[in-house]
Amino acid sequence: MAGEGREHLALALDVDDLVVALRLARRLRPWFAVAKVGLELFGAAGPETVSSLTVEGYRVFLDLKLHDIPTTVTRASRVIGGLGVGFTTVHTQGGEAMVRAAVEGMAEGAHAAGAPAPCVLGVTVLTSEPVASRDVLEARAALAKAAGCGGLVCAASDLAVTRAAAPGLITVVPGIRPAGADAGDQARVATPASAVAAGADLLVVGRAVTAAEDPEKVAATLCSEVDSAIAARRG
Repeated sequence: MAGEGREHLALALDVDDLVVALRLARRLRPWFAVAKVGLELFGAAGPETVSSLTVEGYRVFLDLKLHDIPTTVTRASRVIGGLGVGFTTVHTQGGEAMVRAAVEGMAEGAHAAGAPAPCVLGVTVLTSEPVASRDVLEARAALAKAAGCGGLVCAASDLAVTRAAAPGLITVVPGIRPAGADAGDQARVATPASAVAAGADLLVVGRAVTAAEDPEKVAATLCSEVDSAIAARRG
């Protein structure tokens, strides 16, 4: 059975069918506490994805990367905040006023629905980008903290910079791959162990597990690696 590592792993359900997503979620639930829903799945099935995965015992990470004018973001955030998600994202490139609109809108929507406010994560630089400059990372991390975000999304290689610029925020790292795995469409990837060692709090894993010949075996190995990395980080 999975140990503490499970609480630090998010399963990216990058599919366009809720039935397929739920099958994967049920198979892999022993090794993942969080389920990430992106644009593809949310576009296919809408808010039902959140309620269905919540029933399955997951905390839901709704990854829509909001980026629009503050008024539009506020209105969309109120709706999202009322869905009962645990985490959601806003792109820091949109500026402090927009990010703050997302944080406040999420809190308002959650309060109206009688739900806990989600942790709003500020997306810094996408892991598909080959380079993330120190200046940009520092500015976007500081902006996220100033606007009230509870966490950041960044590559593992960016953690030293972002954690220094915005101490105290949860750090979420996508682009996680087992050692030797194909990087796919990601430019800046990391193994689970290296990401945890760098200070990551939540690791996002998708096709490396879901597209594997034996997803359960890969998931168990990754979870065990995270367990060991967390123990090593604590000394």
